[in-house]
Amino acid sequence: MDEPILTMEEREAINSGRWFSSLSPSLRHDILRCAYVKRFKDGDLIVARGDPPSEWTAVAKGAVRVSSTSLSGKQITLTYVEPGVWFGDVAMFDGDQRTHDAYAHGPTTLLCVARNDFQKILSVHVELYEALMRLQARRIRTLFGLVEDLNTLPLRARLAKQLLHLVRSYGVPCLSDGNEMRIGLQLAQEELAQLLGASRQRVNQELKSMEREEAIRIEQGGLVVRNRDMLMRIAEAET
Repeated sequence: MDEPILTMEEREAINSGRWFSSLSPSLRHDILRCAYVKRFKDGDLIVARGDPPSEWTAVAKGAVRVSSTSLSGKQITLTYVEPGVWFGDVAMFDGDQRTHDAYAHGPTTLLCVARNDFQKILSVHVELYEALMRLQARRIRTLFGLVEDLNTLPLRARLAKQLLHLVRSYGVPCLSDGNEMRIGLQLAQEELAQLLGASRQRVNQELKSMEREEAIRIEQGGLVVRNRDMLMRIAEAET
């Protein structure tokens, strides 16, 4: 059952989001005033490809796995939406159907704004148009960067960059050593490979190589980044 309000930790994730925190206090207030909370268990389908655009959404806890299905029926993970990030605004504007499936990755909390309320907020706050344009520009820059990396960087460098991104978004200091960071988002090697457009075997080989170099540690529950500086050097070695 959906809980009516966010926890303090979930609210902090929303309020501290890079994009949301840049909005004026009055705009943030109006967005939160009409938003409602949805909670999902790990693996729950949030939206399906072809669904009508009914909500504008932010992740308050957990992650949203965005995926598509190949012609052979294999599900391919495209990205993970992290806490503090809003998505679904493009469909709010063009009214087209959802283009991908979205699943909860771990216990996940979403903050949602209905399309009618989204349009009302736009009519009151012209600021939101410019803010969403900035958000789209950032996404386009990121997308171009990913395409460039895919075509110019070896897998080793792309994997290091992906691990650095994950530790920035989901890093939790290890109790045994505060300099080490555990990646809180638990990804199977197959899921990590899909993000990089590579095979699980090749990703496994590169992870083991980084472990021998003491940049990371592979554990049963996930990955621990031991040396971020070394990962940065690996990521920049081929740029």
